[in-house]
Amino acid sequence: MDFKTLTSALALATLAVPTLAAAEDFSLWVRSDGSEFMPKLVEAFNAQSSAHSANLQIVPVDELVQKYAIASAGGSAPDALSLDLIYTPAFAEAGQLRDLTEFATSLPYFDQLSPAHLSVGTVDDKIYGLPFSGDASILLWNKDLYEKAGLDPEEGPKTWVEVAEDARAIRALSDETYGFYFSGNCGGCNIFTFAPLIWAAGGNILSEDGREAQLTSKIAVEAIDFYRGMVQEGLVPAGAETDSGSNFFAAFANGNIGITPSGSFAIGALNNQYPDLNYGVTYLPGQQEGQISSFAGGDNIVISARTDESKIPAIEAFIEFAYSIEGQKILTANGAMPVRSDLAKQALAGLDARYLIPAEAMSKGRTPYSIVFNDIINSRNGPWITTLNQAFFAKTEDDMMQAIEDGQADMQSIIDRAY
Repeated sequence: MDFKTLTSALALATLAVPTLAAAEDFSLWVRSDGSEFMPKLVEAFNAQSSAHSANLQIVPVDELVQKYAIASAGGSAPDALSLDLIYTPAFAEAGQLRDLTEFATSLPYFDQLSPAHLSVGTVDDKIYGLPFSGDASILLWNKDLYEKAGLDPEEGPKTWVEVAEDARAIRALSDETYGFYFSGNCGGCNIFTFAPLIWAAGGNILSEDGREAQLTSKIAVEAIDFYRGMVQEGLVPAGAETDSGSNFFAAFANGNIGITPSGSFAIGALNNQYPDLNYGVTYLPGQQEGQISSFAGGDNIVISARTDESKIPAIEAFIEFAYSIEGQKILTANGAMPVRSDLAKQALAGLDARYLIPAEAMSKGRTPYSIVFNDIINSRNGPWITTLNQAFFAKTEDDMMQAIEDGQADMQSIIDRAY
């Protein structure tokens, strides 16, 4: 949903919107992606607080944005919402979120909160969204395949060149093994796992204010050509070209892929579903050793603009509970990354040590700021994935450049229309 569509939805105050059940103290929504950690967090908060309690509603992930827009227009928005952080700018600029600046900056650990979450939670120097749950992109490698290929199984690649070199060695093992895998027709997958390669190398795909597309920038083009080179060498299975995300996780889990970019969620999923897979976790690298980055995903917690003042102390108490070591441990034990860097190691204690990699990566991560993120990035037919798919699998460099230039123009056109 783009900014103008969102604004239109917010204007439909005459639409019939189901009224929320009366909250015990304050009402709280979360997308279904948070259904593992949020009920446990709410239960713990309600159990320890005699003064406040939260009434939780889980909303299907594909319905939450539209549902919240309509509820806001109809006056029945939840008091608070755990919102996919990429949508924070659009709702904030539409006037639907409460200014949290005073509360946020009063927190003694404010400077330890995820900077990427705060970057998209801040509009015109005011904070409308605070970091709530985290997810980070990482690089996985198959240690058994590394050993068979004569590579050090304990050392993952640290640069683009090393990724390609290691992928070649693994591809040479047999016709059934491939060096690298990515979902070549999935916008969300590639903003999560490909864009950080550009950021790590010092480049970008959007300006900081989200008003300028930068797909034709030098480093962006070099990163795209890096992927195209691996495709041209046959290091990537042919099925990657049409994979819209359905094989994003399973390809590596099957054991015949050497290297793949993924997310912190993969650690728990691989451990539970494929306990015999011997794999390593490292950072998404740039062109030079020491350059790393990550897409910092997850949710921001926001308060609806029209939430009654009497509910604010309870919501603030809930946020502070989520930021406590107890709250951070509940999040990490149920699939989310911590959003307080000073508590990360403590919150992850007792879990797979490989979680420390995405925790560190997220502290250095980024999240693109855009009020039209869905249209330019997540849309199945949007310019981001259309450009990448055509460019990654282009037969010639000229075809690659044409795809990038067309994508730059299309992305900029959508941005310009929003403003």
